[in-house]
Amino acid sequence: MPLAALAIFVGVFALASARHVHLGVSMFAAACGVGVIVAGLPLRTVLSGFPVNLLVLLAGVTYFFGIAQANGTVDRVIAAVLRLVGARTGILPPVFFLLTAGISAMGSPLAGLVTAPIGMPLARRRGIDPMLMAIAIGTGFSAGAFAPTSLFGMVSYGTARQASIALNPLTLFGVAIAANLAILLAAAVLFARRAPAGMTEPPLAPEDALPVSHAPWRTTQVVTAAAMVGVVATVVACAAWGIEPDVGVIAFGFGAVLALVDPAAGRAAVGRIDWSTVLLVGGIVTYVGVLQAVGAVDLLGSAAKSLSVPLLSAVVICLVGGLVSAFASTTGILAALVPLALPLVGSGELAGWALISALAVCSSIVDVSPFSTVGATLVASAAVEDRARMTSLLTWWSMALVVLGPLVLVGTLVVPASR
Repeated sequence: MPLAALAIFVGVFALASARHVHLGVSMFAAACGVGVIVAGLPLRTVLSGFPVNLLVLLAGVTYFFGIAQANGTVDRVIAAVLRLVGARTGILPPVFFLLTAGISAMGSPLAGLVTAPIGMPLARRRGIDPMLMAIAIGTGFSAGAFAPTSLFGMVSYGTARQASIALNPLTLFGVAIAANLAILLAAAVLFARRAPAGMTEPPLAPEDALPVSHAPWRTTQVVTAAAMVGVVATVVACAAWGIEPDVGVIAFGFGAVLALVDPAAGRAAVGRIDWSTVLLVGGIVTYVGVLQAVGAVDLLGSAAKSLSVPLLSAVVICLVGGLVSAFASTTGILAALVPLALPLVGSGELAGWALISALAVCSSIVDVSPFSTVGATLVASAAVEDRARMTSLLTWWSMALVVLGPLVLVGTLVVPASR
């Protein structure tokens, strides 16, 4: 049954892509059919796999920033950033890497996603390939998430310590930063000199792109800018107080207040919610939930663990972690796969800290997949005309990282540390 469910997943993916139909709708229908007819699961169980929290996140963030775009606040913030940057357009991706990493390190990695609705329009305004900005934000998210104060870091080194594996939180953080900076550098090489069709060249000065930037700020724009700061501050405060913040709910709350202040912008923002991306990710994640329910993920992990060559097992476990995480929760994958890696560590042939670090980072660097929370937010924040291209390129990019991540990280961490 797990193999049949995996085969159907691949088949639906290929068929929907070949026929150019909405993948999310096809995958959702297939999830219900496979779950109920093939696996014998109750329909309620299958539907419980639909990521309502992701729907709330995408809808809340795009609605909130839709108001900020409709009333001109995003343009004003972009203009301020452009004045600071001046003609140094090339530093914008590193700036957003650092900004996203800093916010992500403050407790909740998803807080870093508030930079996407600013960074993606800014990239287009300055002639930067949106792929480069998306990867800058995605790698910043991943790097900051492994800080000792943030979720991925706490889950990874906490699980390692429970298994008596000596994993220094700062070592894990350093590995994550190095890996993500290397990915950003590769993206800069591939995308820095490419301007997609229809994108203008960077203007010589911010004033040329935004001639209204010196006009006085309207009251609604001041209130909106304060609300943008308030979203980040609320998320960080919740994390500091030990409360798991829901970025989507917080964004909806601030968005509701802004809609009362500026009803016209509130009405316009409803049309900016990217329901297509919600359906895309919802259908994929629902099917992945069926795969988990029928034991397909456990089957892949057990197959990796059963390999007779420890280093090969390490590569395959990291590959499975990356592949599944590209379509599902990174935190959940870390909690599920770290225990599967423990027998390899217990044999004494592989260094535990190196294997757990490699597995954790491999499961995170693929989060730019358009079928995950991070990638979906990046696509939803891009211009409408860029979304199809970004969905395709981010899919290929994340799948390349699924393969290359384990090879590079196992080769540079596990092999030297296990000699």
